Amino acid sequence: MKLLEDGRIRLRAPEPEDLDTLYRWENDASYWESGSTFSPYSRYALKRYIAESGNDFYERRQLRLMIELKEMSVAVGMIDLYDFDPHHLRAGVGILLDGAYRRKGIAAGALTLIVQYTFAFMKIHQLYAHIPQTNTPCLRLFERCGFETAGVMKDWLSTSGGYVNVVAVSLIRQDGNI
Repeated sequence: MKLLEDGRIRLRAPEPEDLDTLYRWENDASYWESGSTFSPYSRYALKRYIAESGNDFYERRQLRLMIELKEMSVAVGMIDLYDFDPHHLRAGVGILLDGAYRRKGIAAGALTLIVQYTFAFMKIHQLYAHIPQTNTPCLRLFERCGFETAGVMKDWLSTSGGYVNVVAVSLIRQDGNI
């Protein structure tokens, strides 16, 4: 079995050919309220990011992988590991899927692959995510993939509609149950 792919999707490092796609996604302000982006990215900054993304995960403490549909060889989203803590062996996980490819099982496939990769190969102990309480589809996705609610952070994100709560979810590696 290949670590970062299944019969339908592949998780791979960003390539220079992904620049236009990354530029479109990173500069789509509708995604900003769910994260911590406050301003657009330049093509230059993204080009540098792609060039440097091969650096050591332990050094950068983050990893971005493109979600690619194998039959079309096209990137339809990205999945990130962030805030990696090498002492406690935990990392945050975030996922972005292009709107045209949602509700097709692709995000669940990508999340399952990253869980398998991080637990079996990288020996990470825990993955977590912070999800706006208003993002019901994302909450359901993480729950379907085995993540459990760890807590709720009140008024955590400032959005155009006011403050929203964020649900912290986590998944702990159970040895022999990856």
